[in-house]
Amino acid sequence: MSPLEPPRARRVAIIGGARVPFARSDGPYATASNQEMLTAALDGLAERHGLTEPGAVGEFVAGAVLKHSRDFNLARETVLGSALDPRTPAYDVQQACGTGLQAVIAAANKIALGQTESAVAGGADTASDAPLGVNDRLRRILLEARRAKSLGGRAKALAKIRPAHLVPDIPRNAEPRTGLSMGEHAAVTARAWGITREAQDELAATSHRRLAAAYERGFFQDLVVPFRGLARDQNLRPGSTVEKLATLKPVFGLDAPGATMTAGNSTPLTDGAATVLLASEEWAEARGLEPLAYLTAYETAAVDFVGGDVAGGEDGLLMAPAHAVPRMLERAGLGIEDFDLVEIHEAFASQVLATLAAWEKRGLAPVDRARLNAAGSSLATGHPFAATGARIVATLARLLAERGGPGRGLISVCAAGGQGVTAVLERT
Repeated sequence: MSPLEPPRARRVAIIGGARVPFARSDGPYATASNQEMLTAALDGLAERHGLTEPGAVGEFVAGAVLKHSRDFNLARETVLGSALDPRTPAYDVQQACGTGLQAVIAAANKIALGQTESAVAGGADTASDAPLGVNDRLRRILLEARRAKSLGGRAKALAKIRPAHLVPDIPRNAEPRTGLSMGEHAAVTARAWGITREAQDELAATSHRRLAAAYERGFFQDLVVPFRGLARDQNLRPGSTVEKLATLKPVFGLDAPGATMTAGNSTPLTDGAATVLLASEEWAEARGLEPLAYLTAYETAAVDFVGGDVAGGEDGLLMAPAHAVPRMLERAGLGIEDFDLVEIHEAFASQVLATLAAWEKRGLAPVDRARLNAAGSSLATGHPFAATGARIVATLARLLAERGGPGRGLISVCAAGGQGVTAVLERT
């Protein structure tokens, strides 16, 4: 190969994954940091796949959405506190709820180009230990005091502090451009697509039922690492039924009649972390590791949720996967009917149903519900923002391997900021 000839892309194998059970915020992980949870997941992965020897992993890519200033180098600090070789390079990425999947893509690209042989990708988030910012007015006064050239100048600046300035800035689940929460945006989309309460509750109940069944058959034995007394996802409600969910009151979309979105068909605030091991085929073969599946395609998209067709449903905050998936499938020469399994991140049941409707509107075949989120998804597991993508990749890869023989799976993750990250996994 000449120096100017681009390298031939290699297949990227998914070897396995490890995550801590996801917990509801202010629960068992209330005092656990992003780094602590991510380290626990990474150590579980390292132990199960023999990654503790020097140079075992080419690099670690991870991120978090809710980050303290101490998390500025989260991935690298996690490596230094883990069982991995401390000489393992690491860096952070962040794309809201798409962070985990985007970390997988970033790692996969380097493996595909031959820049590394193996990598771990993942993410963590804690809604319990969310950072509290200094009140912005107080921050400006403190900066003024720091810039003052004399003691008198500093005293004059600090004299401006009032009791109201001591109230911290608390993180809000709202889009800066619109002031609306993610749930309120989803409610607008639900109305636009005519998503019913009954359909949302059915999807939520199915998610809990399937996650419970997956735990019962031991599906998560190699994927979940016990942490702080939890061995299963705390949000899981095996007894969830449509009838029970129907008793809950709507919490989003209350500004219009017929609100349909409840705490039961929406994901709760969650703490957790997840990781995925990716490698070249040569690396896996040399270590006697059987790939679960291969990452073969991926696509990102964004919508104009501020000035676009929001009322019509096309540009709803969480609708970017409705644009990314058809584009990705056209490029790959595939249709929905070519997939054995489909994984759609369940930020809200209404968002999943709106995405399915949008795919059909764009000419894709209907998704067989038996193939959708076969082991449950975010409505049952919970949703630590940056961890969800890695959870889904590892879950789908194991589902494909569990089937035996060739298979193909689709991943669709919506994200704040009107973005979406999607991917294709295959087993040959």
